[in-house]
Amino acid sequence: MGGSAAEFLAIEYAKGDKLYVPVSQLHLVSRYSGASPELAPLHSLGGEAWEKARKKAADKVRDVAAELLEIQARRQARKGLAIDLDRPQYEQFAASFPFEETPDQLSAIEAVLSDLQSSLPMDRVVCGDVGFGKTEVAVRAAFATAMSGRQVAVLVPTTLLAEQHFRNFRDRFADWPLRVEVLSRFKTAKEIKAELERLANGQLDVIVGTHRLLQEDVRFKDLGLVIVDEEQRFGVRQKEALKALRAEVHLLTLTATPIPRTLNMAMAGLRDLSLIATPPAHRLAVQTFVTQWDAAQLREAFQRELARGGQVYFLHNEVESIERTGRELAELVPEARIRIAHGQMPEKELEQVMLDFHRQRFNVLLCTTIIESGIDIPSANTIIIHRADRFGLSQLHQLRGRVGRSHHRAYAYLIIPDRKALTPDAEKRLEAIASLEELGAGFALATHDLEIRGAGELLGEGQSGQIAEVGFSLYTELLERAVRSIKQGKIPDFDSKTRHGADVQLHIPALIPDDYLPDVHTRLTLYKRIASAPNSDALHELQVEMVDRFGVLPDPCKHLFIGAELKLAADPLGILKLELGERGGRVHFTAKPNIDPLHLIKLIQQQPRVYAMDGPDKLRLKLDLPDAASRIRTARLLLGYLAGKTG
Repeated sequence: MGGSAAEFLAIEYAKGDKLYVPVSQLHLVSRYSGASPELAPLHSLGGEAWEKARKKAADKVRDVAAELLEIQARRQARKGLAIDLDRPQYEQFAASFPFEETPDQLSAIEAVLSDLQSSLPMDRVVCGDVGFGKTEVAVRAAFATAMSGRQVAVLVPTTLLAEQHFRNFRDRFADWPLRVEVLSRFKTAKEIKAELERLANGQLDVIVGTHRLLQEDVRFKDLGLVIVDEEQRFGVRQKEALKALRAEVHLLTLTATPIPRTLNMAMAGLRDLSLIATPPAHRLAVQTFVTQWDAAQLREAFQRELARGGQVYFLHNEVESIERTGRELAELVPEARIRIAHGQMPEKELEQVMLDFHRQRFNVLLCTTIIESGIDIPSANTIIIHRADRFGLSQLHQLRGRVGRSHHRAYAYLIIPDRKALTPDAEKRLEAIASLEELGAGFALATHDLEIRGAGELLGEGQSGQIAEVGFSLYTELLERAVRSIKQGKIPDFDSKTRHGADVQLHIPALIPDDYLPDVHTRLTLYKRIASAPNSDALHELQVEMVDRFGVLPDPCKHLFIGAELKLAADPLGILKLELGERGGRVHFTAKPNIDPLHLIKLIQQQPRVYAMDGPDKLRLKLDLPDAASRIRTARLLLGYLAGKTG
């Protein structure tokens, strides 16, 4: 590979196994995120399988990039969506919010209002943990839109959440001339038909509903804003309908644990992102226990909650055996008043049970995951999840978020079978949820989820084999490059030979010495940042940062920065490799270098004993370059000359 042993860094990739990577090629190394380590595809170094996998992913990326840009182009072309915000009126409405807004919440609200006043369609994701105030962001956006004469659709994943959002919006708008309704399976066909007619005639300002809102018979007079709560809970067809809407109207998405696709589109700048990471005042984190069934411990958990006048959720996700579980709980805690709720119950009966629980007419709700989204009951502060190993990570986080919505300490018990019976993925999920107890953990859990179950495709719902094969980081890097190329009107070029630009080798120590920076992980991060720096200004800022953090740079470290600087100068000239040693070296060009041939001819004519062509694409140098200083000086002069900067 060229270079001395000092130019290699050992990276431990499995217990005891090390991969030695030249420092000059560290930018090729990135962390694999996709399948679990046991299932991650392994390829031999130098083999063809990796190149094939990479090429397949690159082909897929071109299509995805084109589709992303088509959506963006349609959004840019659609003008005249700006709403008229009456500030004094809005301030009066905002003042009626019964809680104090957190700084993040205020920042998200202002960003959304600013988007609504822009002529381009908004596409903003508001990511905040359960109970951190995302709904109020949506309420204010809906108020601003509806008061300007445009209609608002609020799309939610479950009927119960639709009912709760309907009550929230109706209560907040009670003093204003805004008409709010809900499309729900709790209503008769006649009632739904009447509501749809009022919606089409413009007699409704805000409509709340499940995916029923996306059906063809739902027509709006003048739709201005669509609010989507927990986008990841919708199916493929609903997401396709939302994708079509994205270019037509303002779109606001609320989520606690964003799916990788949503996150990545936000990071790529195709969707705007607002984070609400500040917990509301006096909110305490939910204390989480992962335990096997222990009658004494469960009885204590029930009694502690009931003794302080609180309520308990007991989640048992099997309708067939839920009645039997109810009898077992009644024996375990005779003083508890237990009722059952699940999705197969008649609508009116289910609605009545949920209302009675909200009004504290009983204190233990034995239920299925029907409570997962959004039921807000501040007096319920203990949740017991039976067979927690069967749930996904974001689902467990959502369920845990049903408690701890007041100033009381809340508890979550995740009941599992014998640990030997757990799958490796289930064990990782439970470890992750138990370790991330702190408030605002939803964002971190989304990353854990990505690593445990793999990344979903950016467009559409299918798991992409290409993402699993090359890893999420490389896939997104390829996607960014494809988007950039298509924006510039070029066909994305993923040829691996030109992908990483020039290889500069001066055969001098160029590394971060371990006695200067002992921590191997920090060194690896800095190597990657140096190799990936986009220009000399970024390199200079990085040097300043390192001096500030670790002290004056030793010579090998200075050489590393000089090598990166020379690489940046060689890339645009179409140089594949620049190598200099004690007795000279050579420059290897691409098939079509960006160099004036007359410059090259003139150089050879002026110094024929030093420079000569070695075949059609190599320039050879014969020159004594005994030390680092002479090689660096020669490399700089040569690159400057080839770029036409020196005569």
